[in-house]
Amino acid sequence: MLDDLDRRILRHMQADPEQSIPDLADRLTMTTSRLTRRLEKLHENGVLRGQCAVINWQALGYAVEVSLRTTLDKTQSRAFDDFIVAARDIPEVIEIQTFLGQVDVRLSVIARDMAHYQEVYRTRILTLPHIADIEALMHVARIKSDESLPV
Repeated sequence: MLDDLDRRILRHMQADPEQSIPDLADRLTMTTSRLTRRLEKLHENGVLRGQCAVINWQALGYAVEVSLRTTLDKTQSRAFDDFIVAARDIPEVIEIQTFLGQVDVRLSVIARDMAHYQEVYRTRILTLPHIADIEALMHVARIKSDESLPV
């Protein structure tokens, strides 16, 4: 699916995602129009999903991150759907993952401090539908957070 030029483009984009198209074309020794066509093809094929700003939530005053491993009441046919719809509405939930196994859903929750987390947990998390069990894991350190792929 990807040729060597596509891989080079992706490696350069991962290394410096803020570089302009003309700068990237210069680094790759190709024309801007040829690079633009390649990027459009990568978008059309779903390899590139877009560009986004990565915001450091800690710089905005959020000092606490908690991972909530949740088991749902699977006797309810809409347990997953109802839970996920409601969890999406909580602004402090920054990630939702579903699993096969004992844990059904993992929520990443951020808060300004422990008092704020406790308020979010009691008033929003515990009111989510179909929770059978919930386990909180307090984040201590993020050792690796890298979405770069070995292309």
